[in-house]
Amino acid sequence: MAEVRAEMVANVWKVVTTEGTAVDDGDTLVILESMKMEIPVLAEAPGTVTKLAVAEGDVVQEGDLIAVIG
Repeated sequence: MAEVRAEMVANVWKVVTTEGTAVDDGDTLVILESMKMEIPVLAEAPGTVTKLAVAEGDVVQEGDLIAVIG
């Protein structure tokens, strides 16, 4: 199981995946927005998204859980 966490304070601009979706290493899970820049959050391992912990419009802090890939 791999936990994907936020690397910075940002707004969740777009959620690209859903729970139950199979992803490969490097697939985009969500897109964050910080200081008018779009930052893709990528899967760090292949597997299935077992938990999606954010929704569009959420604000995440550094270290917050974004998703779990099992």
